Amino acid sequence: MNLTLATDDTGGPEIFASLQGEGPSAGVPVGFVRLSRCNLACTWCDTAYTWRFEGDNRPHRDGIVFDRRANQVTLSPAEVAARIAALGQNRLVITGGEPLLQAGALAEMLEHLPDIAVEIETNGTVAPPVRLDIRVDQYNVSPKLAHSGNPGDLALIPERLDAWAADPRAFMKFVIAAPEDVAEVLELQRRYRFRPERVFLMAEGTDSAAQRERQAWLSGLCLQHGFRMSDRLHIHLYGDTRGT
Repeated sequence: MNLTLATDDTGGPEIFASLQGEGPSAGVPVGFVRLSRCNLACTWCDTAYTWRFEGDNRPHRDGIVFDRRANQVTLSPAEVAARIAALGQNRLVITGGEPLLQAGALAEMLEHLPDIAVEIETNGTVAPPVRLDIRVDQYNVSPKLAHSGNPGDLALIPERLDAWAADPRAFMKFVIAAPEDVAEVLELQRRYRFRPERVFLMAEGTDSAAQRERQAWLSGLCLQHGFRMSDRLHIHLYGDTRGT
């Protein structure tokens, strides 16, 4: 079983070393691998090249359609593991798209990397199988709120949110576009009993100016409700670019 990866600007697989830009590991040097395909479609998604291919009519604010052949590459789990090992990092972030759609091949890949710490960034809708789950040190779970454009019955699955709330490895990260989005987070926190210190609020935006403008009011809401605020460090350092 092979892995389907996103491509970087050269057409090669998007496997690279950088600083983690978001969440509890922000600023930590890591290796990244970005997988292609997603079961959700956020209207503001900044990696739409992982899912919005010809024939996919799910809405996106940019209206761009990507060529599948130019934006996907297939490699064996062993080859992906070798490329990750060559980065020389002791921590790996697996992102997407939705990585857990390829859980079986991911588990096989990680069996070649027994000494690396692993984070998976997920939208929280897919349960990790045991073969993969035992190799994961941290889940960065980003449930999609109503402003993402995804139907709630697809994006917010009660049994999955219950499971993440009970998993000590899981941190919840919510993308916030407007102050009223925080009311939805508070309702989810009440219903699923997310611990506030494990909840991150992150301003939506793909440039530094948009981040700073929203962080000005988001910081006060984090302080009010006891949530943590996540920056998007990579946006400030590199802009909205692939392989960073």
